[in-house]
Amino acid sequence: MIEAISAITLATHDMARAVRFYDALGFELVHGGEDALFTSFRAGTGYLNLIAQSADRQWSWWGRAIFYVSDVDAFYASVVAKGYRPEAPPRDAEWGERFFHLADPDGHELSFAQPV
Repeated sequence: MIEAISAITLATHDMARAVRFYDALGFELVHGGEDALFTSFRAGTGYLNLIAQSADRQWSWWGRAIFYVSDVDAFYASVVAKGYRPEAPPRDAEWGERFFHLADPDGHELSFAQPV
């Protein structure tokens, strides 16, 4: 039986820019950094990894990574205060979560949510 997701790894064309983005959101850097080819951030009990890819490597919409936060409205306000532009303000979903979406600098879709 599957117990949990250990990590998700996202590709980036600009590691320094991606590291600054995830750092600004509050992810804890545990390996790598702006000059690394591979970087890991703590995401609760799992990890969000970044892997550098050359400019000729392209990708299209792949899905969405969803992260739980303790207060989605406060987290949204902090994201906006840092100059990022989420898709829309937080809203309640019929499946029992309050959430909002935000794209990272490489176009990866992230969702931040909390159970309601």
